[in-house]
Amino acid sequence: MFTGLVAELGTVKKLTRMGESYHLTVGASKVMANLKIGDSMATNGVCLTVVQMTDNEFTVDVMPETARLTNIGMLKAGDRVNLERTLRPIDGLDGHIVTGHVEGLGTIISEKPDGIAKVVTFETPEKLLKYIIPKGSITVDGISLTVTKVTDSSFSVSLIPHTAKETTLGFKSVGDKVNLETDIIGKYVERMLSWDKKSSSPGLDKNMLFENGFM
Repeated sequence: MFTGLVAELGTVKKLTRMGESYHLTVGASKVMANLKIGDSMATNGVCLTVVQMTDNEFTVDVMPETARLTNIGMLKAGDRVNLERTLRPIDGLDGHIVTGHVEGLGTIISEKPDGIAKVVTFETPEKLLKYIIPKGSITVDGISLTVTKVTDSSFSVSLIPHTAKETTLGFKSVGDKVNLETDIIGKYVERMLSWDKKSSSPGLDKNMLFENGFM
């Protein structure tokens, strides 16, 4: 599990295609401390497993499903990527619950200044928009962000200068693709509600919440 707080901007050293799969090698420093083969690394928000490493770079395998749903296969040597190690029990949950399981790609359609901030708007697949709400959480290229606006085809976020400086969103442009992961809580609630419709259980409603002490 991750939090969406980027620890470091890594640099793509090499992306090797093997049929529909890839080997990705990334140069880094901060995230390399105590890293081991088999550890997970969120790379642009994608949970990937370290299969090789040196003191200043690591290599991960990218399977076809991951390549289809993310922007990993679009990377080239020299590109920067957002990196985050897995959450430890002693760490604070300063972002939100992020699994590293990207659901699809968004496209940057506008960038506008707003005081010290920059408002970025992303065209978004319809299947994901139902899980995105104003003031809710969204993960964009592995960055935990707060949604400021939602339309029928897009959503917007506002970047503070620190986020723009320390993550890939600070130098991406209109037309660039980003990895999207919506808030996991909404998906579980939807699944529970749809499952209750198929069963004879009373379902999740106001009375059930009251009877079980949630209200």
